[in-house]
Amino acid sequence: MDRFILIDGNAILHRAYHALPPLTDKEGNIVNAVYGFFSMLLTVIGEYSPTYLAVCFDRPKPTFRQEMYVGYQQHRPKMSDDLVPQIERVHQVLKQMSIPLFEIDGYEADDLIGTLSVQIPKKDDNLEVLILSGDRDLLQLVNEHVKMLAPIVGVKNIIFYDSVKVKEKFGILPSQIVDYKALVGDSSDGYPGVTGIGPKTASDLLSKYETFENLYKHLGEINPKIAEKLALDAEQASLAKKLATIVKDAPISVDILQCDISCFDRDGTQKAFENLGFKSLLARIPQSLGVKKETSVESEQLGLL
Repeated sequence: MDRFILIDGNAILHRAYHALPPLTDKEGNIVNAVYGFFSMLLTVIGEYSPTYLAVCFDRPKPTFRQEMYVGYQQHRPKMSDDLVPQIERVHQVLKQMSIPLFEIDGYEADDLIGTLSVQIPKKDDNLEVLILSGDRDLLQLVNEHVKMLAPIVGVKNIIFYDSVKVKEKFGILPSQIVDYKALVGDSSDGYPGVTGIGPKTASDLLSKYETFENLYKHLGEINPKIAEKLALDAEQASLAKKLATIVKDAPISVDILQCDISCFDRDGTQKAFENLGFKSLLARIPQSLGVKKETSVESEQLGLL
């Protein structure tokens, strides 16, 4: 089965920035996050041999979730001044490599990944989608066609999540993650669930009632103290579920052939790494990258195209 890797650009950039010491290019610009991002990209290509690859990014403008709930992600610290320009550097290098990237105002990278994870299997049901991200929210997308690669230490060690692994790790199915977050909230994104409902109670309730909606249909069967909490915060929990749910119909469309790594620009990749001073990454550029592009150029020079 061929593989299509979707990279959560912002998540991997942030992880790389915090995992690596300051590195500078020949002009003295900080590029540790840029180096870590492309090191991880080359690692997953080398270890998982994808046929296709694309990257999704957040945009700086407010998303529909921030319009829905004013406190959404408001408590997060301001992005470090030396990380901001590295985002643009990564964009520039991806364009030099001819790697498709997706970003759109009003949506998070999660929503674009969610949308593509639905579109890709519909275009080719023999494709396995692998999501690379440290954002556990994306585990809700895991199914028979979609798996997740989650870095756990720096940018090297990775956990492979399928439905079995999600259940083993968190005690719930991927499809129940939004229901779970509706109950417990999400401190990292800054929204509450049901006051007084913790992870174990939430898991136990979902184990028995399966879904958030079914749980509320059976409040009369539940311990009165827990049922009271659920009733009091029903509206708050409903909002939490909406905030937790990843969009799967964002206004984007994927052309799978443009994401074929054999069509990426090998020369552009080498030049970009050389300009950045990433000598150690030059030797790690996979042979599969740019093969078709190079073959096409050679054939054109020989008059075969």
